[in-house]
Amino acid sequence: MSTPTITFIIPYIKFVNYPQNYNWLLEILIRPQPSPFVKTISRNIYKTWNGEALINFKWNTYGKYYYIIIWITFMAFLCCFTAAATISKQYIDEDMRKQLLITSIIFGFIHLSFEIHQIIYNPIKWIQDFWNIFDIMAYVLPIYASIYWLQTNNRNVSLLTFSCLFLDIKFLLFFRVFESFESDYSFKKYMNNNPNNPWNIVPTYNKVFDDGTIDTHPFIIQSPDKNTNMFEDYRTSLFAMYLFLTGDSKALSNWSYIDNPSLVILIFLFSLLIVVYLMNLFIGLLNNAIEKDNNRVSYLIQKAEILAEIELFYLLPHQRRWNTWFPEVIYYYANADKTRKKIKEMIDENEWYTNDFPELKQELLNKLNIQQKPNS
Repeated sequence: MSTPTITFIIPYIKFVNYPQNYNWLLEILIRPQPSPFVKTISRNIYKTWNGEALINFKWNTYGKYYYIIIWITFMAFLCCFTAAATISKQYIDEDMRKQLLITSIIFGFIHLSFEIHQIIYNPIKWIQDFWNIFDIMAYVLPIYASIYWLQTNNRNVSLLTFSCLFLDIKFLLFFRVFESFESDYSFKKYMNNNPNNPWNIVPTYNKVFDDGTIDTHPFIIQSPDKNTNMFEDYRTSLFAMYLFLTGDSKALSNWSYIDNPSLVILIFLFSLLIVVYLMNLFIGLLNNAIEKDNNRVSYLIQKAEILAEIELFYLLPHQRRWNTWFPEVIYYYANADKTRKKIKEMIDENEWYTNDFPELKQELLNKLNIQQKPNS
């Protein structure tokens, strides 16, 4: 048995329509003409069912598809740059690294061009949005780091670290649309079978005899320091994990990955789990911030801003005039039981008794078999 529904019309006629007369070149390069939807992002609109239905229509019609495309292109940018910055020479040759850096530059400039277009469109609004700083840094730093590396052949670790950090933060921002102990051994100068002993992971040099054989006993052993095994101390181990999060894996480079497959598995699991954890942490913090100020309305306003950005800077001028995407009138269906419950809540809170559309209100009450209380 199908659930009874009621058809409503969104009262904002031509609210999503763009001006029909436009200059194609100006719309693409400088300042596209906004629609009333873009100019009017108000809490009064999105606290109602009409506002939510409007957002859902736009998101399901084109918004989610463009958002996924933007996300995928950014993922390509992030993966290319991260691979070039973090994978050692043992697993990637210089030609491949250069190709990854060049690809990163191309993807970076593509994303940066859209960001610059937003600055040109409304520089004051762009500056007032704090998160735009992370956006611009996530594009500029990797581009500069890639060009610097290609030109000088110098791997600037600090620059690469901050580039990866801002790329990771930008990656997390895409999710906004989805609702002391002591060591087991002392630091002593002796050799044993413990693979984690700093003396066992430092570089060693063996003597080669005249007949070509190699002495099994090390001839020269480089003295370890406090950073040889950063996991020896709890404090330095935390810092090593921070470096690993930013793309610097030097703390793990003293162990052979081939001889320590468990280490490779742990690195993979750590990378996977920490990303999932950080994503959920970010979503949780975002949800907590939203709950302080009417969570549902704030979420819809945020989604409206994303849709406005897609419309202005990613859709072509003629796409913004398609009637199927931007109709003059929008209808939506509502569950009859939920509608009845909502109207009763409005009646109890004296929000129903207004002078707007009295005939339509009475007809709706009759259809839902709701007895209207006398207005006190």
